[in-house]
Amino acid sequence: MTDDQAEAIALHRWAVIAEAANSRLGPAERGRVVRAAAARSHAHPDGSQRRYSRNTLDRWVRAWRAGGLEALRPLERADAGAVREHPELFEEAVALRLELPTRSAAGIAEILWHRHGVRVAERTLRAQLRRRGLHREALAAEPKAFGRYEAERPNERWITDVLVGPWAPHPRVESSVRAKLFLIVDDHSRLLVHGRFMAAENTRAGQDVLRAAIVRRGLPEVLYADNGAPFANAMLARTCAVLGIRLVHSAPYSPQGRGKQERLNRYIRERFLAEATHVGIDSLDELNDRFGAWAEQVANRRTHAETAMTPEARFAAGGPPRAAEPARLVEAFRWSAQRKVTRTASVSLDGNHYCVDPALVGRRVELRFDPADLAAIEVFAEGRPAGLATPLVIGRHTHKAVPQAARPAPEATGVDYLGLVAAAHEAETVGPISFADVPLFDFGDDAGDGMVGAAR
Repeated sequence: MTDDQAEAIALHRWAVIAEAANSRLGPAERGRVVRAAAARSHAHPDGSQRRYSRNTLDRWVRAWRAGGLEALRPLERADAGAVREHPELFEEAVALRLELPTRSAAGIAEILWHRHGVRVAERTLRAQLRRRGLHREALAAEPKAFGRYEAERPNERWITDVLVGPWAPHPRVESSVRAKLFLIVDDHSRLLVHGRFMAAENTRAGQDVLRAAIVRRGLPEVLYADNGAPFANAMLARTCAVLGIRLVHSAPYSPQGRGKQERLNRYIRERFLAEATHVGIDSLDELNDRFGAWAEQVANRRTHAETAMTPEARFAAGGPPRAAEPARLVEAFRWSAQRKVTRTASVSLDGNHYCVDPALVGRRVELRFDPADLAAIEVFAEGRPAGLATPLVIGRHTHKAVPQAARPAPEATGVDYLGLVAAAHEAETVGPISFADVPLFDFGDDAGDGMVGAAR
């Protein structure tokens, strides 16, 4: 590098730190200036745009204070000759890293200095080793080996998932909907605990399937789910907490542990959905009826290749499942919402308004309710019952997440409202007509000449 080039770089560095080098700035102000300078690009004398880290800018400020502009000139690296003249040093550095992967670049540089009397920069060694894929992180990371996991007993671990199914007609919409199959599989027996096609992929749909599965097969110890919206929500967390179920979510982008579910999904696509779409799907209810029959007659009665037993027999071999208490089951599937009581001793929920105990004015309360019946809501304050919420205005009887019942088609009355209006208008403007009072005209032979005949 020539003196002119070194001088240009020193001036460039000064231009970058000039504002931060002002002695009148306090530490906090100088920090803000340095961060702002590090966040933007600067035109280098070689024509390129460069950005510098905050540590670099702080180092330049310290150098300028210690030696002025001369200290900002680039220095020739002490190890430049060593890099060019002793390439064998890097081969030895590679051997030292492979011998002990936890050995740091600073430690390797120190060994080279004591062995050969050549000082090599730690940063140079680190960059060269990383370029060859020998950085400590890569060598320390052992390849992951995923063993085959299986629950020891039935209902120890349930796996749940959603399989996107075919298009199916829906009674409450004009067009078809994409059916979503909510599935629950027992990890030990591979039993298809329960499954149902839903029109929507939401919290309510997942809870309906889970509740039906618990009623049929008992309580699981662990519910293993992904991070989708139907499973990563406060409502499901509350349900599992009340029932004593440990809810476990799989790590994002880590499908390991869901192999049984994925294999069952493929089996359902090949053996059920292919046949269902071939014969045609008339309705969502018909699709669910056929799937329920297929699950019990085929999926749960086939001999599994790994267990050499049918899922149904292996599940039954574990003995009677642990059933849920009816009262606790009802409480588990109630939803909870936090509200602040207004000055008029009222709260709102999903567009409805309720009156609560006036002693709760200004306090935050918990509302527990069945999403299928918004007319009955219990109030809790600090975890203790605080009475009922009395409906003031009920505009919605079920939560919007619950499928709304289709209104029956009204019977035709035969009333032609617009015809009645037209008749009334004609009667008012024209009035009744008596043809006996209408004069008759005789146009005669000269009617064609435009002459109107006289009335008789």
